[in-house]
Amino acid sequence: MNNAYYSEPLVLVDLETTGANPTSDRITEVGLVQIDERGARAWASLVNPGVSIPPFIQRLTGISDDMVANAPPFAEIAEDLLLKLEGRVFVAHNARFDYGFLKNEFKRLGLPFRARTLCTVKLSRKLYPGEFKHSLDTLVARHSLTIEGDRHRALTDAALLQQFLDVAMREHGAETVHTAIAELSRQPSYPPGLDPAVLDDLPEGPGVYLFYGDNDAPIYVGKSSNIRRRVLSHFSADHRAQKELQIAQAVRRIDWREAAGDFGALLLEAQLVKALRPVFNTRLRPSRELSALKLVDQGGALRPQTIPLEDVDFVAHDQDFIFGPFRAKRDITRLLEKLADGLNLCRVVLGLEGKAGAALTPCFASQLGKCKGVCCGREPLATHNARLLAALAKHKLAVWPYPGAIGLAEGPEWAPKLHVIDRWCYRGTLDDMSELPEMLANPLPAFDIDMFKLIQTELKRRGGKVVVF
Repeated sequence: MNNAYYSEPLVLVDLETTGANPTSDRITEVGLVQIDERGARAWASLVNPGVSIPPFIQRLTGISDDMVANAPPFAEIAEDLLLKLEGRVFVAHNARFDYGFLKNEFKRLGLPFRARTLCTVKLSRKLYPGEFKHSLDTLVARHSLTIEGDRHRALTDAALLQQFLDVAMREHGAETVHTAIAELSRQPSYPPGLDPAVLDDLPEGPGVYLFYGDNDAPIYVGKSSNIRRRVLSHFSADHRAQKELQIAQAVRRIDWREAAGDFGALLLEAQLVKALRPVFNTRLRPSRELSALKLVDQGGALRPQTIPLEDVDFVAHDQDFIFGPFRAKRDITRLLEKLADGLNLCRVVLGLEGKAGAALTPCFASQLGKCKGVCCGREPLATHNARLLAALAKHKLAVWPYPGAIGLAEGPEWAPKLHVIDRWCYRGTLDDMSELPEMLANPLPAFDIDMFKLIQTELKRRGGKVVVF
């Protein structure tokens, strides 16, 4: 029998696992279908993961602790399994998930494993672009696939992939399917000097990636909801910007930090850029002149003063006349100039020119009709004060609205992580609540304006859904 699906041998793979993290969770079942010129051959085995299977996963897969108690550990099936996988295009639904788990299991045993991969989710999207959903359940319903066995069992799901390939061949023809598989399983191009095995290990979840150049100097930190896809995009042949080309040519080593979600990735990115100061990162650099604007009553007029942000108490709730934070003093000056020009406020009272004195002397802008004359008595001080306060309202200092530190949960419901935020500062992320007392006992990190903005945005998005410690 010829392999009608593709010109190279395939292996259709499905795994059941204790969770979603390939570095910390374990495999509980392997199912595969080998397809080549000799035909199709199925193989499956339960696997003792060496850890308890979470109740949620037991309900989903139907695989219990009792079922795997006498099953072989992965080490016992590893060499035989490796022989079944090697030399074949690795096909799976959400292929990076299954591939990542197997690669990590082999790596723990010191066994190298690399393969070209084909994701049938991507294949379905390419062949059926008009469809919105491409989950395996959706493919079963859409293409009337026959479930032979229990759904969410490894061999059952691997066999469904062969049925999907049969449907695709029937509806699109061999040439179209072969072309799609060739395109989707094509190996990405790697920059010289980088070990392809490292790029192969890149996770597909959210987090931060770090590029290092000559002498292991950090050159770029980036974040993405899909680390692997974003890193490989840096090395595409079609660089859209000179900066991308320069980064690709300079990188010598890659590292990454996985995150619980997009918010965790943003926090990590801001933290690492400020700590490492990579040459190609122009945003998120440390700010050295963090300041606030304070309105001081002088003779009935509210006059702006610039104060260091370190003098501001973010916990006190009597901050009606403090605004900010600002990255630098010049940002306060620019704001005041904008307000003076747009609202005909007095530049002398705002401290932008001249010196306010006791005499009622018209300022130069007043003589040009660009000031309503608070400086010479034409506009009451109270009116000028009210207009200034209204204009600054959206810049009012945001005091910390909680009695202490809070946690923002992120990640899968069976294993969420908790980002600990305290007085607008990011303390860190918890995997285990027992670590909280030690974290809170450490000195509060220095205020960071980028972290502050990220946290503000996230709190608004969540609508106050936080864990208060």
